[in-house]
Amino acid sequence: MWNKLKRPLQAVLLLALVGLCAWSITPIQKKIHLGLDLQGGARVELQLETTKDVPQITADVQNQVEGVIERRVNTLGVSEPVISKVGTNRLLVEVPALKNADELDKLLKEAAVLDFKICPPQVAQRADSDKKYAADINGAYKDCGPVVYSGAELKSASPGFGQGGEPQVNFITKNPTKFANLTRDHMNQLLSIFLDRQYVSSATIQGIISTDGMIHGSFTEDQVATLSNELNAGALPVPLTFISKDDVGATLGKEDLQKSLIASIVGLGLVLVFMIVMYRLPGLLADVALFVYVLMLLALLSVAHAVLTLPGIAGFVLSIGMAVDANVLIFERVKEELWAGKSLRAAVRIGFQRAFSSVFDSHFTTIVGAGVLYLLGTGTVKGFAYTLFWGTVFSLLTAVVITRFFMDLVVDNNLVTSKAAYGAGGTLAVPVVTAEAR
Repeated sequence: MWNKLKRPLQAVLLLALVGLCAWSITPIQKKIHLGLDLQGGARVELQLETTKDVPQITADVQNQVEGVIERRVNTLGVSEPVISKVGTNRLLVEVPALKNADELDKLLKEAAVLDFKICPPQVAQRADSDKKYAADINGAYKDCGPVVYSGAELKSASPGFGQGGEPQVNFITKNPTKFANLTRDHMNQLLSIFLDRQYVSSATIQGIISTDGMIHGSFTEDQVATLSNELNAGALPVPLTFISKDDVGATLGKEDLQKSLIASIVGLGLVLVFMIVMYRLPGLLADVALFVYVLMLLALLSVAHAVLTLPGIAGFVLSIGMAVDANVLIFERVKEELWAGKSLRAAVRIGFQRAFSSVFDSHFTTIVGAGVLYLLGTGTVKGFAYTLFWGTVFSLLTAVVITRFFMDLVVDNNLVTSKAAYGAGGTLAVPVVTAEAR
């Protein structure tokens, strides 16, 4: 029963995968964004300075500064800013399509604005589940009431623990009378927090609060730390020094980019033709599998909101080469089995089995190398490592699963039975050595 359902089920899953990938990347020009080197933008490098209160720049301090900067940059409305750690005490901020680095400089030096509003439950619920609605100043911020308290009137906020040991946020107000009146007049209503007009969180007012208050719920320690930073109006924990500030022009102009894309398409076309000429039907099936592979990788870049850079494109092209190389290893094995006299079914089964170790080893070493490069690299190096890593993962999946499915589908149903169609039409020539008569 399973054998009868196996192929149809695999076919349905594959079609669903292709459909989902195609849907996720449409329209592609709006889903995958170009990096600084392809469309230009602004770049600044920041130095984190120590203070009396923060004598050392730790990883936590660097992460806090990164979060504040990311939140501020997002208010520009630009697509996919890239913030990278440089060493242990610097950050590199790259904003594609922003043509004025002075605008970015000014934004990063400004203080964030914290607002408190009384929100209807349905607004808060939607903001909690819909990030786009929460971040839109015409969304949750507009749909809530007026500002009832400001960040300037909040003295401080810090992470802490409740009586039962659960993480909570403790805060102190500057104007106890005003906050007491606010909490008394809006008892059991939702007090929502907005940072730079973007929704952060909501809490139900459960009692009259004057000087000291707490926010508790199902929080983790990391969430409590993040919320404490946001309640502190996104203040930077340490001062910043601007090391460099640049307006970056696109490395490739529009005409050069088009030529590069055409060259890539021509190169890919030659590879597809080569596979068909050398391996006949298996080559054609591998080309179809390669099309699925490209869709999968583009879908990943789209869903992950990746920024495509020149090094990223290089990693993409290199991983395509890995996918073709895997098929070459497999098909050569299949041809050897056919030359050895194996039946078509046996040749395909044994060929894939014997080639798997070589294919897996080559892909695994590339995956490990790309992973290390991503973890230790910075800037555009990460883009190259990211596309190479996932491209190689998908290449392995395509070679051993999708191409195998196509081959089994053809062979098991006797759609093409000629060995010549599988690139093994001739016979394996074995040289014969004869001794001359003396």
